[in-house]
Amino acid sequence: MQQSAVPELAHTHTRPIHWLATATALAGVVALSSLVQPGSATAAQPTAAGSTAAATPPGTAGVTFPLSCGTGTTTGTEKTVVATKATGDLDGDGRPETAAVVHCDSAMGTPPDGVYVLTRAADGHTPRVVATLVAPKERLTVTDLAIHAGTVTATLLGYSSDAVPSCCPDVKTPAAWHWNGKAFLRTTPAGVHSV
Repeated sequence: MQQSAVPELAHTHTRPIHWLATATALAGVVALSSLVQPGSATAAQPTAAGSTAAATPPGTAGVTFPLSCGTGTTTGTEKTVVATKATGDLDGDGRPETAAVVHCDSAMGTPPDGVYVLTRAADGHTPRVVATLVAPKERLTVTDLAIHAGTVTATLLGYSSDAVPSCCPDVKTPAAWHWNGKAFLRTTPAGVHSV
């Protein structure tokens, strides 16, 4: 019988060194895969036809606010001014809402503010008012409007009596509104009223 010119191949017999080499290679692959990660996943669902309306906060243009200016009629957009607005997800549904400070357009004096929450209507495009946080009849001026962690915050400037002129509010009160699943609840930190 003729003997092979090539000695027995080393890989045909497993030895502990082979198992060690395989384990080392596998550990290297696992370590490398932990360094290379895909982009972060999001729970956002794509919208129809590439629309971004669901992720875009509702605007204030064209909205009819429940605000009476001048003759006692609800005017909508003709004689109203949106002084400031803030956006954020207030009800935890993943879609942002808008809180807007609105007052009547006035050449003189300080018209009282209203604070309204807007969301998108069922069609996903038209913004609509869903809540009034501050009604103009309360005779307040609203500053520092913000939304953080699902809570609307603002500073309310008011009057200690009817004798105080509307130009010069003398009471400053911080306020916050949080959605409880059915309505917005207003809270005011204790002992923070100032005159």
